[in-house]
Amino acid sequence: MAKPSTENTQVDLSVDLAGLKLANPVMTASGTSGYGPEFAEHADISELGAFVTKAVSPEPRKGNPPERTVETKGGMLNAIGLANVGLERFVSEKVSFWKNRSTPVIVNVVGHSVEDFQTVCSRLDDVECIAGLELNVSCPNVADGLEFGTDPNRLKGLVESVRPLVKRAKLIVKLSPNVTDIAETARGAVDGGADVLSIINTVQGMAINVDTWKPMLANRTGGLSGPAIKPIAVCMVQRVYRAVARDANVPIIGMGGICDWRDAVEFFLAGATAIAVGTALFVDPKIPMKICDDLKTYVANRGLTSIREVIGQLK
Repeated sequence: MAKPSTENTQVDLSVDLAGLKLANPVMTASGTSGYGPEFAEHADISELGAFVTKAVSPEPRKGNPPERTVETKGGMLNAIGLANVGLERFVSEKVSFWKNRSTPVIVNVVGHSVEDFQTVCSRLDDVECIAGLELNVSCPNVADGLEFGTDPNRLKGLVESVRPLVKRAKLIVKLSPNVTDIAETARGAVDGGADVLSIINTVQGMAINVDTWKPMLANRTGGLSGPAIKPIAVCMVQRVYRAVARDANVPIIGMGGICDWRDAVEFFLAGATAIAVGTALFVDPKIPMKICDDLKTYVANRGLTSIREVIGQLK
């Protein structure tokens, strides 16, 4: 593919996530880039459409014991266990980085109970520099990580309980692929009041050491990410877009194995309004910026002027 040229600077990459305006549709996926400063050491955050932090829970979490990550063919398994500094330290130590920055920040929120989600969301909705709150109800790496995310009725109830507390920020729900029909959980989230859907979280998987005959992760199983899950993710984005999100006018953030502009375009055609890059950041933190440059070329070469003309156009 040709290098982006000056004529492509007129291509409009801006998108709208339920009223949250992004300069471009490419963001980080939660859990891959810390709280912001860690990523800023390697790439320019101002060039992202948005930044999604790692998880925040009411109390600090140590996460799972090592080994917590293992590379696989076409991907990576992780069982970090949602390790994080907790709500109070996040507010006192991490939020200041985002004040006076133009890039929207979205905070990933986790909890053991409805009350945990309410506590974090209520507190962070008052923090003006936080643009969105992403409810992580779909992590396969903790004992109760899928408690809400696999039951449409429980998920609806959770979102309904949090919705009145999130008055300013956008309420995003991150869906699990580890379900029979993701359209049903998507419908539960939308009926509960979600502004945006994130699709998908990691796929539950396992790796075994053939020399020791033991699991390679201390947690035994973990979440599979990377190129190996991209076809699953694209399929699920398309399923939710056609069955739920399109008619409900709820935008989708698509993710799962995105490494380049071609991957991104697949998600847009399937119905995603924005995309998040995760595992690929461990290879090159500047991949989101490269995707944006190449998307401009792709859109221009199609005779279009905006990335929005690609969204949901699968024939």
